[in-house]
Amino acid sequence: PLNGLACKDPKMVDASDFSSSGLHIAGNTSNPAGSKVTPMTAAQIPGLNSLGISLVRIDYAPWGINPPHTHPRATEILNVLEGSLEVGFVTSNPQNRLITKVLQKGDVFVFPIALIHYQRNVGNGNVIAIAALSSQNPGFITIANAVFGSKPHITSDILMKAFQVDNNVISNIQSKF
Repeated sequence: PLNGLACKDPKMVDASDFSSSGLHIAGNTSNPAGSKVTPMTAAQIPGLNSLGISLVRIDYAPWGINPPHTHPRATEILNVLEGSLEVGFVTSNPQNRLITKVLQKGDVFVFPIALIHYQRNVGNGNVIAIAALSSQNPGFITIANAVFGSKPHITSDILMKAFQVDNNVISNIQSKF
C-alpha cells in the first residue's frame, strides 16, 4: 500500500471512486470549538490515493475556532466563501513568529506544511471556508488534544516543566480531553 492506503485494481475502478458529494451541506458546529471540518481525502474518495491532493470544507459558528493544529504531510491553501475569518500560523523555532491576518469573503491564505495554525470566526454570522491540501492523506494533529489527551497521558512532571505550571493546572486541562 502507498501512504498506508491500498491501491485498488485499476480494472475495478469506476466513477464512484473519483467522486463524492456533500460539501454543500453545513457541518454541525455544536461542539466546544464551534467548528466542523468535512474532509474529502483518499479515505472518502479512493481515487485520490497517490495523487497528492485533497479538499476540506470548514464551517464555523459565530466566534468558533479551528483550534491550533498541524498537517504533518501537507501545505494548505484556504479560501473564505462566507464571513470574516482570522487565520494565523507560527513559524518554527527559535523565532516562533505569529503570522496572522483577517480574511474576508474571497480571500485566500496559505499555511505551510507542518506549521501550527488556527482559524477563528471574528463575526456574528457563520463562516464557510474551503481548503485544498497538498496530500491525499494530510494528517490532522490538534495540539491540545495531542499534548493533554494522549493515551496514556504524558506524565504531569513533563508537562509541568514544559508549560511552567503546577500539577493542578495540568490535571484540570487533562480532564477536559
